[in-house]
Amino acid sequence: MRAAVLNAIGDEALDLRDDVTTTDPGPHEVRIRVRASGICHSDLSAMDGTLPALAPGVVGHEGAGEVLEIGSAVEHLAPGDHVTVSFVPPCGACPSCLRGEPNLCSVHAIAAFTSPRFRLGEQQLFGYAGLGTFAEEVVVPAPGAIKVDPDVPFETAALVACGVLTGVGAVLNTAKVEPGSTVVVIGCGGVGISVIQGARLAGAAVIVAVDPVTGKHEIAKRFGATHATTPDGLEEIKQQVTAMEGFDYAFDVVGHPGTIRSAWDNARRGGSVVIVGAGRGDAMVQFSAQELFLHDKKVLGSFYGSAHVHRDTGRMLKFWRAGLLDLDGMISKRLGFDDINTGLGVLREGHTDVIRQVVTIG
Repeated sequence: MRAAVLNAIGDEALDLRDDVTTTDPGPHEVRIRVRASGICHSDLSAMDGTLPALAPGVVGHEGAGEVLEIGSAVEHLAPGDHVTVSFVPPCGACPSCLRGEPNLCSVHAIAAFTSPRFRLGEQQLFGYAGLGTFAEEVVVPAPGAIKVDPDVPFETAALVACGVLTGVGAVLNTAKVEPGSTVVVIGCGGVGISVIQGARLAGAAVIVAVDPVTGKHEIAKRFGATHATTPDGLEEIKQQVTAMEGFDYAFDVVGHPGTIRSAWDNARRGGSVVIVGAGRGDAMVQFSAQELFLHDKKVLGSFYGSAHVHRDTGRMLKFWRAGLLDLDGMISKRLGFDDINTGLGVLREGHTDVIRQVVTIG
């Protein structure tokens, strides 16, 4: 089958092959025919070492497809079911799951991440984030396959699998944005646009989108931003819309020390600073002990949008059906398998108005 293989961390291009096979599904696993996969910035972060990844392996983690085969112990899925995939398959029984934090479950995720998911001849290949959706087929833990209605387009479902759950979830689950509040969103890629849509869903009165790419400003407004600016213009807008008090909620969707610090500086005293962007393990952010004490701001990490994936996938699709969440409009480009490296290159450049690229796999 076809698969996009990362031969070594640091490679800028994936090896597009047609001779890869999956491992056999175990009793608690399913084999899925991947139909669509989004190209997410986290895929680039896996390739360059910003985020943990094992190589050689197959990249891709935002996908949807059709169940081909189920393990002997799988009861909630059947061949032919349409599913999205999750890189955090909740076990339902660990302390994180029992506390109502299934996005922090590591039981299945660690095993899937560190176990080979593919083969290339006699060579074993890993799947990024325990998945590897830049392949025609993938074997995943059964709790990581979330059933969706068959009328949901695969490309729409794929967006929900990562970017939409992460962004909208950061607003509704992590921050719990209140109606009438003021929000600033730093970074307007696919996840940032999802944060903006989540803020609109939550009833925020002011939503300021911040991105150095001016081509993204009108796009951000189309998805719900009330204002849009480059980083240099943020101070002026803050004066206009908050009387210099600062925003109730500041979302960093970049993950760089400078943007995290900007989110902190632009949140009001007592406001919430929500870290959505995935940064490097060695990237350090500085705060003084005094400002942490005096300003009473809440610094909230938001991993995978604090999502309950089996609950929130259906929730996002209900919003979509009701016309409250524009998923189809987020797709800037539709690509074929042979275009994956081109799509990664577009994302790597950064200076474009592309929101999300979706690859049709099969």
